Amino acid sequence: MQTINLSTHTDPAFTQQVNEESHQDVALCYQCGNCTAGCPYTFVYDIPVHQIMRLVQAGQKDTVLRSRSLWLCATCQSCTTRCPNNIDVAQIMDVLRHMARREGYVTERNVKLFYDAFLESVHKHGRVYELGAMSSYIAHSKRVMTDAELGPTVMAKGKLSFTPHNIEGKEHVAAIFDRYMEKQEQGREAYRPFQAERMSPVAAWLRRLRREE
Repeated sequence: MQTINLSTHTDPAFTQQVNEESHQDVALCYQCGNCTAGCPYTFVYDIPVHQIMRLVQAGQKDTVLRSRSLWLCATCQSCTTRCPNNIDVAQIMDVLRHMARREGYVTERNVKLFYDAFLESVHKHGRVYELGAMSSYIAHSKRVMTDAELGPTVMAKGKLSFTPHNIEGKEHVAAIFDRYMEKQEQGREAYRPFQAERMSPVAAWLRRLRREE
């Protein structure tokens, strides 16, 4: 169990920033633990979800943004669904990932690279081109032999296409990305796949895509 000294390194501005960016009120969390109890990835987290919420309340910016848990979260929404105070905990986790990238706290580089490859593929093709996305991820992560034995199996089942999917309206998807990139360049940060650390996590992107549709 990790021991954290709450009397030092407290940053109240961090708590306020999380509230503003997530449009949630972390003060509503009373530590019932339902989010952690329902989280399927608690067993690999260094800090459980309910403790992350408490650390945000306490303004422990450095501890929170360095946590591996932010990058191992699958955004399954179990925490949000189980919260008795209707806090969108998954949204807060998204915001924390965004902040971690923006401020250079990325602890799980390969997770970031996978997000980058996925988003780059959707931007280019209108939907994910699985083989291309994985090739890009492997090239940047150098994990050449990772899950290599699965390739022939999924291809035999028709799960992977050798060429990108030719879908209708992919230019509209690209336009959504372009509008968002333009806003980020004007206001806060620029999206540059594999060239900059500053980019929203995939879940935040998908939420924005749904809102634009």
